[in-house]
Amino acid sequence: MSEPFYITTAIAYPNGRPHIGHAYEAIATDAIARFQRLMGRDVRMVTGTDEHGLKMAQTARAAGRETLEFADEMSSYFRQMCAGLDISNDVFMRTSDAKHHEASIALWKAMEAKGDLYLDRYEGWYSVRDEAFYGEEELTEGEGGVKLSPQGTPVEWTVEESWFFRLSKYQDALLKLYSENPDFIRPESRKNEVLRFVEGGLKDLSVSRTSFDWGVPVPGSPGHVMYVWVDALTTYLSGLGFPDQNSDFARFWPANVHIIGKDIVRFHAVYWPAFLMSADLPLPQQVFGHGFLLNRGEKMSKSLGNVVDPMELAERFGVDALRYFLMREVSFGQDGTYSAEAIVSRVNADLANSFGNLAQRTLSFISKNLEGRLPQSDVKAAEDEELLALVDDACRNDVTREFAAFAFSQGLDSWMRAVFACNQYIDAQAPWALRKTDPARMEAVLETLLRAMRSLAIAVQPVIPTSASKLLDQLGIEAHGRDYAALNDQDYYARLASSGVTIAPPTPIFPRLELTAED
Repeated sequence: MSEPFYITTAIAYPNGRPHIGHAYEAIATDAIARFQRLMGRDVRMVTGTDEHGLKMAQTARAAGRETLEFADEMSSYFRQMCAGLDISNDVFMRTSDAKHHEASIALWKAMEAKGDLYLDRYEGWYSVRDEAFYGEEELTEGEGGVKLSPQGTPVEWTVEESWFFRLSKYQDALLKLYSENPDFIRPESRKNEVLRFVEGGLKDLSVSRTSFDWGVPVPGSPGHVMYVWVDALTTYLSGLGFPDQNSDFARFWPANVHIIGKDIVRFHAVYWPAFLMSADLPLPQQVFGHGFLLNRGEKMSKSLGNVVDPMELAERFGVDALRYFLMREVSFGQDGTYSAEAIVSRVNADLANSFGNLAQRTLSFISKNLEGRLPQSDVKAAEDEELLALVDDACRNDVTREFAAFAFSQGLDSWMRAVFACNQYIDAQAPWALRKTDPARMEAVLETLLRAMRSLAIAVQPVIPTSASKLLDQLGIEAHGRDYAALNDQDYYARLASSGVTIAPPTPIFPRLELTAED
């Protein structure tokens, strides 16, 4: 049985429609999941919506809606985003689902049985927008003397009875975790932030609220609902069927990695492992906090009018084009910027003009001049072996190494160097000229190009799955010959050619993008 791999996105808060940051995280997580499947792993990918908390209740009330009805509608937009962006999640979990409530209550009872929950009175600063508590020392002063959280959101003084979690008890255990598992928090900058926070001393955490009732009820404590982050983080368990030990939970937990935004690292790297320690559950192997996407270098905000619907971008430029741009242009873990001009420039240069043009002219030539027959020739040259060795090294070594480390931009950079090498090779070898002077050599050149394109198409599948699949279809590659193990099969092409597969006149896969007056 293949080795399991479990990956999650953060659980999106659906008080508004999905934005480009949600799309970016989903695409990156999906690319990792697809890569691991191609590597032969048994993958589970979980995403979903975090629907409880005061912010959702207030937003629904302001819209004159019942909270659950509002949550149903808003959650549907995130599900549609996943489908529209070709996200291969196995589970879409909503925190309003009964199964999720069951999991949250099971986790609560486990922490309670450990003696880590107690009832007291909470007085402190709370951000409704962040659904987070903050210490006085973390606050800054905004306009009109309004106190602001580290995220720049307003906070309000809150006083109410609350259940508390003994977070302070786990300070040393957390520091030991970070020390013994240096890759538990990535990238390094995120780890340093968390270390400073924990080393500064942890206070017990308020984990229930009585000022609203939209949440998971605290068992045995009428009037209390769980703090939204206890509930939301439990999605990583409920998405596998926890607490049912006969579910996917037994096989896939602990998570290999949680992919999250850098603004919520504290919840995942401090609170979450502490909750799991308390419940005697294994800890995830890694928390990766990616950066933000900026619109032309500016943070998105409704006041600036630069908030972009990711589905509009996907419809405008194409799903795979958007996926490619985000994975190629943004170094994962750092902030990145995008614009219509940048998307058009990158996609045209890499996909339309380079990879797409290579495929189109090679396959068209074979279809027209060889009646679609896969070429085979013994008239090989050193240039052929050099190109195939370069492509093989890029796809089998560079791409797999970088993708495994979530360094998609670097992996695609190496992949593009191989694409450029193929274009230089076809220009230098000029099979259109060899057709008249040396047909056998022409076939060797075309065979070399087909072998190279097969490897390139297989390697890039995690990023542009639909386009890569279309090209592999045009090449006649069977489904069982498309995983990364197939990159090691040096005899595949010969078997394919002898099978009688033919190449039909190709359909262009990567159309050139154009800017419009609105861009």
